[in-house]
Amino acid sequence: MSRLGVRESASPPDGPVGEAVIETIDLRKRFDGHEVLRGVSFTAVRGETLVIMGGSGSGKTVTLRLVAGLIRPSSGRVRVFDRWIEELGEEALLPIRRRMGYVFQGAALFDSLTVFENVAYPLREHTSLGEAEIRERVVHSLSMVGLTPEVLALLPSELSGGMRKRVGIARALVGEPAIVLADEPTGALDSATGAGIVALLRELNAAGTTIAVITHDPEVAAAMPRRVALRDGRVRA
Repeated sequence: MSRLGVRESASPPDGPVGEAVIETIDLRKRFDGHEVLRGVSFTAVRGETLVIMGGSGSGKTVTLRLVAGLIRPSSGRVRVFDRWIEELGEEALLPIRRRMGYVFQGAALFDSLTVFENVAYPLREHTSLGEAEIRERVVHSLSMVGLTPEVLALLPSELSGGMRKRVGIARALVGEPAIVLADEPTGALDSATGAGIVALLRELNAAGTTIAVITHDPEVAAAMPRRVALRDGRVRA
């Protein structure tokens, strides 16, 4: 284990470094006739960290949601792992999503569930783990983002914005995903906590996790080795 509790291994999860695990080809997306993406193409290989940058309305979040299969493209193709996903139904998408963790910009916690229940949710939905192991994983995942077991019984309404964001990150990581998609993971965090999240993402990447991050934070972007810049719905050099 690393100092942040990230599992270390000799080779990245699910295959060798250098294999493409995310690929988009001429990706386009329209909402009510407005074209948000206008032909976005890029590839992320296994074990890579990629930062997606651009101004407001440039299509960053839309791109990440398309990769996660949360929305469908108007045209173009999306491949995750070894599957083209743009036309897959919900049932076919499930095993792919189980291998991904998604950090929502606003945390997207279930208001009626405690912190424990929120972080445990993907394990209960997608695994057959017993309650003892679920609790162990939840506590460990929260510790990775600097939260102690004292928060387990709290509801999201009892948390600060920064704590809610960290719980959302913990939920994304609890299933030990091969890909992490993170939309503004340091938003609403103070500088010290944000730096800790960046360090955590870098450790996950060093352990073999493929990471795609949206950020407006220049310090976060500077810590990422590769960038995809979006402007006017297109990739710009």
